[in-house]
Amino acid sequence: MVNNKEIRSQTNVFAKILGVVIFLMGSVLAIGGAYLLALGGSPYYVVGGTGLTIAGYYLFRGKMLGVIVYAAVFVGTLFWSFAEADGSVWALLPRLFGLALLMAVAVLVVPVLERAMFGWKTAFGIVSGLLLAGVATGLWYGGAARQESMLVSLPAAGAMDADPSPLTSGADWPAYGGSYAARRASPLTQITPDNVDQLERAWVFHTGDMPQGDPADSKYGAETTPLKVGDSLYLCTATNILISLHAGSGKEQWRYDPKVSQDYIPYTAACRGVAYYQSANQASQPGNQTPACAARIIEGTLDGRLVAVDAKTGRPCADFGRNGEVDITIGMGTVEPGMVSMTSAPTIIQGVIVTGHQVKDGVTIDAPSGVLQGFDAVTGEHLWAWDMNRPDLDGRPTDGEFSRGTPNMWTTASGDEALGLVYMPMGNSAGDYLSAGRSEAEDRYSTALIALDVNTGKPAWHFRTVNIDVWDYDLGSQATLIDFPATDGAGTIPALILPSKQGDMYVLDRRTGEPLTEVFEQPAPGGGVEPEERAPTQPFSAYHTLAKTPLTERDMWGMSPIDQMLCRIQFRRAAYDGMYTAPTSDRHWIQYPGYNGGSDWGGIAVDTARGVAVANYNDMPNYNRLVLREVADEILAEQEAGSHDALAPQAGAPYAIDVNAGWRMPGTGLLCKEPPYGGIRAFDLESGKTLWDRPFGTARRNGPFGIPSMLPFEIGTPNNGGPIVTASGLVFIAASTDNLIKAIDLRTGATIWKDTLPAGGQATPMTYEHDGRQYVVIMAGGHHFMQTPIGDALVAYALPEE
Repeated sequence: MVNNKEIRSQTNVFAKILGVVIFLMGSVLAIGGAYLLALGGSPYYVVGGTGLTIAGYYLFRGKMLGVIVYAAVFVGTLFWSFAEADGSVWALLPRLFGLALLMAVAVLVVPVLERAMFGWKTAFGIVSGLLLAGVATGLWYGGAARQESMLVSLPAAGAMDADPSPLTSGADWPAYGGSYAARRASPLTQITPDNVDQLERAWVFHTGDMPQGDPADSKYGAETTPLKVGDSLYLCTATNILISLHAGSGKEQWRYDPKVSQDYIPYTAACRGVAYYQSANQASQPGNQTPACAARIIEGTLDGRLVAVDAKTGRPCADFGRNGEVDITIGMGTVEPGMVSMTSAPTIIQGVIVTGHQVKDGVTIDAPSGVLQGFDAVTGEHLWAWDMNRPDLDGRPTDGEFSRGTPNMWTTASGDEALGLVYMPMGNSAGDYLSAGRSEAEDRYSTALIALDVNTGKPAWHFRTVNIDVWDYDLGSQATLIDFPATDGAGTIPALILPSKQGDMYVLDRRTGEPLTEVFEQPAPGGGVEPEERAPTQPFSAYHTLAKTPLTERDMWGMSPIDQMLCRIQFRRAAYDGMYTAPTSDRHWIQYPGYNGGSDWGGIAVDTARGVAVANYNDMPNYNRLVLREVADEILAEQEAGSHDALAPQAGAPYAIDVNAGWRMPGTGLLCKEPPYGGIRAFDLESGKTLWDRPFGTARRNGPFGIPSMLPFEIGTPNNGGPIVTASGLVFIAASTDNLIKAIDLRTGATIWKDTLPAGGQATPMTYEHDGRQYVVIMAGGHHFMQTPIGDALVAYALPEE
């Protein structure tokens, strides 16, 4: 039996250990805090660190003064933390959690200290009180973190806008965005806010397309959104295997493998979707026979091919190109594997497949061309090409090649069948972070929406969202086509909504590109490595925006006061003048928002009957630095080139680029900016007024060192993939890193149903009706870049059958 003397002796040793821990922590904070103060930062860390150092010294010597000093530091930290947190639940954690635990331990050692102020009974009472206060505070804040309901008065539902697409959503989901208007909206009403909690899995289909070797080391991200036409679903896997399923049972009907080599995987093996096309003059023949490929499925592949197969059988369409394939890289000159890929669904307007393609970022400024091309949807014939540096070129060049390094369109286009216009969201020139070598045309069309005439391939108009983009703010979202109220009250104007990575939403006349809501130019920071190249102003949307306020030092976060202080030091050392801070090489610069958005390829969902748009978004900075060529070349000799999470060479440029996406701390992997890192917002289309806005994504799969916290609170996580909205007032979305698919009440913003997916849900869902039953389908394929589990499951939900 252990006697009191032994307990006292052991506790005394523990007090010494505690003293050493607090002394070391205080020393780090004091030294780092002094440096931070010299950089113009908060004085808290040097003051608090000095106090902790003194407390640790006296605790080691067994003096009660150590606990008194520690308690004084802790009380001061309480006041400072609540003042800085400004009501944010998550901002308090790194400031208080660790210090509160040490406070409780310090109280427990009081009885063995010299001139102890109380004994064991009082010590345990105080600790019990502290624990109860902590639990109560946690439950209270946890409730606040869970609180999502923000009941709003939605605009009254009217008639849905007429859809200019020949293929529209309803019982079917015949195009990537529901239709080529890209509204991601369905008129179906069987699943409602009142019965959505009864949703169950109707079926699960596994594609069988999984990475070779360890999935954790793969570059897979199966982002597909299936189509539904008639009784069939059509989808592509991560490596472009085409599959047809029965819409009611999920049973495989056919599959076609175009045999894409693993060598052609760029950043990610991904296929977001396919296109369905049925030619009117091929629909039937005498005797009611349907010819082969009267209806066809068309996809773009990772190795730069257009592939067309019969929608009924999956066999290649013999009348399309050569054996059902067309090579889009003809005329591009040298194309290394992985440099030219099609990861997004094709868009077909007036029988013309209009293609863009992904060009692998950051590898070389002599990258393949971003040329836009048109192909006949039946024959695969090359109809036209638009090379911005060779605007008079109609077809493929015979005197060389398409201009290299020009801006490309890697995402999904939308289109207006009657106007014959396809809306192409453009990216940036090769060498995203430097502009001195660009042509006038490249500056004009970089990060712009271009309306192309499908008959000629020539621009009808363009709208630029960044003046001389050196921030990789390429347009990732489809433009969404709507009818917008005219200012004089006389009817509506054919319009579109263009989301941007900066968070702005532009409402444009889709006939002319003229803004229908206010757009203004605001002075932008200059300087950087190319001061003469920086534009003096940048465009902003006066409303319809997701944009957040500029970062400040107190927005820095971490697991503990130490790494929060380190993030503050990084903040103070970096160049940061707000949005559009110019790229620098002598020090890091902060890009906020980072290149993942705002809005990215998931796009937005628009309920045109209610006049409400829903947008999920990212809210993270990047921590960047341009690296001089000679220094970069030494580093690159030991690194695989052209990765988003490594030094990108930008060969041929005077600098490589080092991008810390999300601004993560080494070791813990936590982000330097405090949560939320992602949100979801609903806003009124006409006024731009926010109806509700909240963090999106729980903390259950996130934590330090990659260890899931399993906390169910809405911290707001990074997200990729978009929402859909139904006429019953539901928003369905996965996208976040918590592996959940959720139904959100459009009226309140509250999550009213959710299910855990078998892998990450980095895809946009879709909904359809079959035999009187409404289904919601999501691809749970995961994503290496989002650090979610890789999978191959297509999951369908429906209400229980009666």
